[in-house]
Amino acid sequence: MFDNYVFEKSSAQYSNKILLLDDEQLDEITGYSAGFLSNGFEVVKFKDDLSFRLEWEDKVKDIEKKIVVIANSGSYIPYDMWRRMRGYTISFSKLFPKLNPEIFENKTKVDLDLICLAYQNVFDDLRKKSDTDLFMRMQVYSQSNIKLYLQEQFKIVYELAKNAKKYNEWFEVAEKKAVIDVLSAQYGLDIDTDEINDYYTQYVMQDFGKLSQALDKDSPVLVSKVMDYINDKSSRHVLIVMDGMSEFDWNIIEKSFLNMQYKKTSVMAMIPTTTSISRQCLLANKYPAQLISPWNQSKEKYEFIECAKNLGFNDSQISYCRGYEVELNQVVRCAAIIINDVDDLVHAQQQGRNGMYNDITLLAKQKKLVNLTRKILSEGYDVFITADHGNTPCTGLGKYMGAGLEVETKSRRMMVLKDFADKAKVVEKYAMIDYPKYYLSKEYDYLICESGTSLDSKNDEVMSHGGITIDEVVVPFITLKAEDYNG
Repeated sequence: MFDNYVFEKSSAQYSNKILLLDDEQLDEITGYSAGFLSNGFEVVKFKDDLSFRLEWEDKVKDIEKKIVVIANSGSYIPYDMWRRMRGYTISFSKLFPKLNPEIFENKTKVDLDLICLAYQNVFDDLRKKSDTDLFMRMQVYSQSNIKLYLQEQFKIVYELAKNAKKYNEWFEVAEKKAVIDVLSAQYGLDIDTDEINDYYTQYVMQDFGKLSQALDKDSPVLVSKVMDYINDKSSRHVLIVMDGMSEFDWNIIEKSFLNMQYKKTSVMAMIPTTTSISRQCLLANKYPAQLISPWNQSKEKYEFIECAKNLGFNDSQISYCRGYEVELNQVVRCAAIIINDVDDLVHAQQQGRNGMYNDITLLAKQKKLVNLTRKILSEGYDVFITADHGNTPCTGLGKYMGAGLEVETKSRRMMVLKDFADKAKVVEKYAMIDYPKYYLSKEYDYLICESGTSLDSKNDEVMSHGGITIDEVVVPFITLKAEDYNG
């Protein structure tokens, strides 16, 4: 929303050549240039007049090309090129002239999208600090403004989901959905984003089995490729696995990482999205059918160590740990740290997503993860943070009691059946999805609950995992490089 607001204010809709004088470097903070990109503009960051002329002169002179140049007022831009562009100064005081500029001093603590929405109805001069403060409290952060904003955002995300064909498009949908879900929980609003899962389920059923062929420089794509991916990016690394951490959870936790340099993308968990399957695949660099013991974690440490050895590390260079209180021998070059906090909160949760918001907010304030990350970075390790699966709110359909149920897990979102079980009866009774066995052993049948339901006690409201919703499957993948660590 802020990016489109800047686009409109710059009058770019009336010109193909825009010069933005950005002395406050707002693009680096807000990423407003995305609004120009989405409207067909090429974005040029001005460095010096010579390189600018050599690289962009022809495009600037081409009347059909849409170019936005971001510079500062001290930049020397040749007059013959300057006169071809419509100039606009980018600053908060210019963008929001009726507000006191002091509110923007701490740029990380203001929601520019919400301000843009509320500012449309500002007709009076609010530059007096008390007037601006009142505007922020009563209008910007009012439930009605936030609800309107989230409804608009959901329309955008829904269209993205409706048209998504590729895994990275679903990564974007998952991120944007998480923002809506977090704000809904934070402000006690009922914004239902579950419709997105109808499209995501279609994608999973059709295309999840093809993802083993996907290659991406920014993401492993599947958790079963994480170890290979990390090893290609770093020779000395620590993988932190936050069991059960969804995009929703990371959206809250990342607020404790505000002063850290990191790159965020996403990765897809293995299905069923249970710890025994997906976490072992993550640590073993394997698909479920290749695991020694896929339905319990007795071989997890062994699988990780063998994986690290196959990647070229010896026993003394490998470490498998649990919890935040970790001390790594400096000989170690490949370590995995398992942290169960989020998953424990999921399975103890009785207040749905609102309860998760409160619990994860408290967890983020404790700063255990960011402090651990800082410590590891300071010891010269690259750090990769991800999850084995996410979580989703569910209503219990009733517990299943019958022959042929092969696997018992904390998850109540899936069943693994032997061939003698009455699959048709189960599918009918619980309206379950017959999963196509991608990457799984063919000797079993795998039934998945539909979005929003679980095999918990009838009408119980729970948080769970094991299924194929976007909240369970798409999880964060965070990269922090030791060389970027600024102490």
